[in-house]
Amino acid sequence: MSGQSIGPRYNIEFPLADGRRLIKDQDGRSRVTMPVSFDADGLRTEHSSSFLSSEKFREAYSAGANTGHRICPPEHLHIEWRVYICCWAATQALSLAGDFVECGVSTGITSRAVAEYCDFGTAEKTFYLFDTFAGVPLDQAADDEVALSESKNQRHYFDSYSLVLESFKDFPNVEVVKGKVPESLETVPFGAVAFLHVDMNIAYPEVAALEHFWPLLSPGAPVVLDDYGSQAHVSQKSAIDDWATRSGANILLLPTGQGLIIR
Repeated sequence: MSGQSIGPRYNIEFPLADGRRLIKDQDGRSRVTMPVSFDADGLRTEHSSSFLSSEKFREAYSAGANTGHRICPPEHLHIEWRVYICCWAATQALSLAGDFVECGVSTGITSRAVAEYCDFGTAEKTFYLFDTFAGVPLDQAADDEVALSESKNQRHYFDSYSLVLESFKDFPNVEVVKGKVPESLETVPFGAVAFLHVDMNIAYPEVAALEHFWPLLSPGAPVVLDDYGSQAHVSQKSAIDDWATRSGANILLLPTGQGLIIR
């Protein structure tokens, strides 16, 4: 170590005309990095995000982003990858037997985008939307879920029922069901289910929904779990993992933070 100088390492970056970056380190080594295609919602990638330039997706995403939510101004909502995953899954489900279900709707950001993307009004299916439409029911929250649930209720959630009815007025095959899960699920005499999206922010109703719908899912039906990999929702992941072990479900953890199951 004698005679060696120890100091901070440094890189010099040069932006290139095509969006890539040339990076040189202090030892004279160079490398070129690809342009970042997406950097939001906890996900940064240099891989293709080509769907962002699709007019079909942009129109669907805009329909969802402009449902009247209070998360942020619509133009600042960047959950495109999560919505794209749901649109992809729903497209796969169109050819399967059964209806679509979303548990956890709020203003319908995801479900409205899915309905637009899939041209759901022409589908011979029903899309059931279950929510309290008044935020997270605190009496269902575990002790370690209460603080975040209270915060979201104060910042984001409000009585959105009439907004959702208005958003889906052009979709006669969308049914909006108000109430707590799992009790509200018993009001619908389900047959087969082809698509399930779960986004209720706490463990108890999510596990209850999975238990209710698991026997009803058609072979190949996708289930998307919105909060599964979020580090703000570790109780949900733990509870859902326990359910998956009991049920034999295999959950794919996606870099978006979602979980994906194919029945």
